[in-house]
Amino acid sequence: MLSYIARRVTLAIIVILTVIAAMFVMMHAVPGDAVRTALGPRASEAMVEAYRARLGLDQPVWVQILRYFGAILRGDLGQDAISGTPVLQVILSQLPDTLYLIAGAMLVAVIPGIHLGVVSATHRGSLFDRVTSVLSVSVMAVPSFVIAIYLLLIFSIRLGWFPAIGSGDGLADKLHRLVLPSIALGLAWIGYLARILRASMLEVMAENHVRTARAFGISQRRIMYDYVLRIAILPTITVLGMGIGQMISGAVFAEIVFGRPGVGKLVYDAIANRNYPIVTGTVLLTTGFFVLVSLLADLLIAFLDPRVRNVISR
Repeated sequence: MLSYIARRVTLAIIVILTVIAAMFVMMHAVPGDAVRTALGPRASEAMVEAYRARLGLDQPVWVQILRYFGAILRGDLGQDAISGTPVLQVILSQLPDTLYLIAGAMLVAVIPGIHLGVVSATHRGSLFDRVTSVLSVSVMAVPSFVIAIYLLLIFSIRLGWFPAIGSGDGLADKLHRLVLPSIALGLAWIGYLARILRASMLEVMAENHVRTARAFGISQRRIMYDYVLRIAILPTITVLGMGIGQMISGAVFAEIVFGRPGVGKLVYDAIANRNYPIVTGTVLLTTGFFVLVSLLADLLIAFLDPRVRNVISR
């Protein structure tokens, strides 16, 4: 088990280092002068050279690479091109709002998705199963920003049940304003998780140990939750690990539509203002977060599934 953990951690480190190298290459592959683009057309030559020296772009490429890797490994993602504030401080100030949004979207997706998947598997071929299948595929096909716009128009503007924009002040206000963005971000994942769990449960229900449990007269409810769901839920955990990473990218649209602060809105504004340190710093931090979540999902599956542990121990 320790060797498996060491391999997964090593792979995660390699992925992060590869992303850092790719970010360095892309920054230097952008057409034009990034310094002049960031400062604008009215910047004097002295301002351009001073800013270039401040970023270390006047050094040889190999020196820039070493300084770039060294700074990131020290936690120094650079400084905001506009305010001069450390990039890490800017990102961390916006990160909690995005994490709250992702947590809300996960609740919206996981609780109904698991229940729908279980009921669809236990009532295979029923009217409920067919309706759930059609609705799941239909919702999965709709982009999250389209769902966000319709939720905003219906429940905020027309009905007035929820505030249209902002993240709120107090706890109750924050939770109230979090409802619509969470639904917009997590609605498509309800159908996705339901279909995956249904397929996985039907596969496990055909296994020998389930038929043996039925032959011993164990109740159907206990078979579903103790013998089937405990194994069938494992692929869903893997999908959830990947889903958190995709929700980070989907949070961009939810934060823009609902006017919420967060990492997605921060990146959008940084791209509009050509604030490259904020863009690169956000990409690196979210990549690290995605790799960490995927690593934890893999380790959780190895801990829960004895079959994986047996393969690892060989």
